[in-house]
Amino acid sequence: MTEIQNYQCPSCGGPLAFDVASSKLKCPYCASSFSPEEIAAAHNHAGSSENESEFGCDFEGGQAEWNTSQLSEEWGQDASVMKEYTCPSCGGTILCEHTTAATSCPYCNNPTVVETQFSGSLHPDYIIPFEIKQKDAVGILKAFYNGKPLLPDTFAGKNRLEEIKGVYVPFWLFDGTASGSAVFSTTKREIIRTADGQKEITHHFKCTREGEVSFKLVPVDASKKMDDDLMDSVEPYHYDKLQPFSTGFLPGFFADIHDVSAEDSFARAHKRCARTCIEAFRGTVEGYDTETLSEAHIKLESGTVFYGLLPVYLLNTLYEGQKYTFAVNGQTGKIVGNLPVSRSKAVALFFKRLLVSFGVGAGIAFAILYFMKSDIQQMLVPGSVVISIISLIIAGVSLASANSKMRSVATADGAGNYLSGGARISVSKDIFTHDTERIIKTS
Repeated sequence: MTEIQNYQCPSCGGPLAFDVASSKLKCPYCASSFSPEEIAAAHNHAGSSENESEFGCDFEGGQAEWNTSQLSEEWGQDASVMKEYTCPSCGGTILCEHTTAATSCPYCNNPTVVETQFSGSLHPDYIIPFEIKQKDAVGILKAFYNGKPLLPDTFAGKNRLEEIKGVYVPFWLFDGTASGSAVFSTTKREIIRTADGQKEITHHFKCTREGEVSFKLVPVDASKKMDDDLMDSVEPYHYDKLQPFSTGFLPGFFADIHDVSAEDSFARAHKRCARTCIEAFRGTVEGYDTETLSEAHIKLESGTVFYGLLPVYLLNTLYEGQKYTFAVNGQTGKIVGNLPVSRSKAVALFFKRLLVSFGVGAGIAFAILYFMKSDIQQMLVPGSVVISIISLIIAGVSLASANSKMRSVATADGAGNYLSGGARISVSKDIFTHDTERIIKTS
């Protein structure tokens, strides 16, 4: 029997359909499009192990058995005050307190959501209440658009900022311990005088560190509808305001239901903890001019998984057929999201910086040559070449800097914000290995 494979949109979870005109798979709900190769690669990658080596590291995190026994579906009397909505477009299901009326889906902006009977779901252990008001989140988003010289003029005007929605996003929260060892190759440089001049001697060392690092409630996004990098970028949350879950925090907001299992989130938690364990070891390697990680062996010990809801304001908008999502941390006000770039503004900025830099450089060079009474005509060609190269570099750096301000979404590198105490080092050895030298100045 032939197997039929249905692919879902990585952006919103809607069904993808092949568009003959563009030869791409398109989502009818959020307007995202993907090449068949991209979707096939993403599908194949989803079933593969994520415990590959990083940093030259043998990662043994797959051996950890996380404890999920405390997770419960028991809602008790809270079930009677809960309401459930389902979006017929993206399939998203959200919960809210019975007095909250949903008018549109917070994920794909579909204006129709269907109220259904609360069917039960995993009961959250924790919640961080919203501290930022919706009107303040709108102000934060408006301010985010300012100071972006490459932003298209029409983009902000097409955003309906009043549609920003407060959503409690589901997260798995991991307690655990990473332990293992790391070896760093380090150097110290020394300059000494000789009879013939000066030479540089480089002392090489092998620095070994062994120990462990504990983590408290490392968050991993548990919703397929939320972009993982977007949720990584909106961190950190401050756990001093963490509360036992209560439906009393829900009125006026939505709560998403997890559709990524805790087991499927283990690999992401492992990676974040392993990275931070290595960086904690690196932080104890001090007093050297250079240091490079040579090898590492990290193992994640078994820990406990909790289920929590963390506050996020979301705004989804379409611009020239492409979906843009912005997230505001509902506790801290931190905003993240990738903005569109106007090509015409990028070109204009580059040439403006180029002409200004060339003009300033030419003026300075002319003044120097004039006061030094040098032959200006003789230096004209080589001087122009040098000034042009410097101007191109300045213009390129300016454009790159402006472009970097348009993107604030990135994968979390580690779990340093969720350390439970510092690194506990059991072995710390710095061993001299050899010297190298080179002549840097002769008499």
